[in-house]
Amino acid sequence: MNQIVISTAYITLGQLLKEVGIIDTGGMAKWYLSEHIVYVNGEEENRRGKKLVPGDEITLVDGTVYQIVEN
Repeated sequence: MNQIVISTAYITLGQLLKEVGIIDTGGMAKWYLSEHIVYVNGEEENRRGKKLVPGDEITLVDGTVYQIVEN
């Protein structure tokens, strides 16, 4: 499991995808989420603006898991 450390209250799903290098720009998030299945805490999520808070787990279609942790 990969940890994403944030120093703010939350990070959006689109920001996370950019942070981990899945997409190059924030604008690509909408496309990525329409073409690939992403799970947040075990539930399918397709909103790029979904707020992720410490403790949330994000699973990508390839099985990669990210956990949000606070700084």
